[in-house]
Amino acid sequence: MLETGMYDTVLNYYDIGAGWSRRTLHTRSINETPLMRMFFLDPSARLWLLDCDGTHDFYEDQDDPDRKFRWIKNGKHGKCRPFYYSGKMRVMPEKWDAYYAPYPECNLLFRDGILEVVTHIKKYV
Repeated sequence: MLETGMYDTVLNYYDIGAGWSRRTLHTRSINETPLMRMFFLDPSARLWLLDCDGTHDFYEDQDDPDRKFRWIKNGKHGKCRPFYYSGKMRVMPEKWDAYYAPYPECNLLFRDGILEVVTHIKKYV
């Protein structure tokens, strides 16, 4: 199970096994330090980077006594571009409600942004 902290998120739409499709997955395997990025694994096993940088502005409300900060949409759109990652990625579900079963993990092997090998990690209780 992933401890709290920073991680990258993968929106999975590829069938990598029973219970894994159309789930939000977490990983820390892409870099040594996760950058809290959002990825999309499409039904044809391609990895995409969802980039929302510059779509909101940061605003400090001077009239508010607590000086709360707000995000304001600025009308710009994010980008979805291919992510040509080659290497192993260890993923686990964002939420796992089955307290009676071990927390599942899976290794995904990518070459040039395309998923090639899926290995489910067996855990015994």
